[in-house]
Amino acid sequence: IPPNNFTIHGLWPDKMGIPGHLQFCTSEKYEIFEPGNVLDALDQHWIQLKFERETGIRDQPLWRDQYKKHGTCCISRYNQLQYFLLAMRLKEKFDLLTTLRTHGITPGTKHTYKKIQDAIKTVTQEVPDLKCI
Repeated sequence: IPPNNFTIHGLWPDKMGIPGHLQFCTSEKYEIFEPGNVLDALDQHWIQLKFERETGIRDQPLWRDQYKKHGTCCISRYNQLQYFLLAMRLKEKFDLLTTLRTHGITPGTKHTYKKIQDAIKTVTQEVPDLKCI
């Protein structure tokens, strides 16, 4: 992970009136990204932490699983490439690290769950669903 930054875990579409996240909506196949700008960007912003880098780049297990589980639920609106580009654009647009710093929340310091939620809401206009791990 780039120093002091966040990585993407997934982009989970939902549908108004249906509780929870949509999953496995179609049997759309995942197409392996070939070396190039998109693969480089994914490797930097959507890091496959559970896998050796070489395996992640070659087999793309996290990206494949996230796309099959969630990306297929927005296939009528975004194809595979658009789904991944959207996730990376949202990460850049909301720039959580800068947002948190602006609110006095920095790595290595303790803050309440609510303070972190409120800081993120200032840029997303939504209450974030945070989980402590």
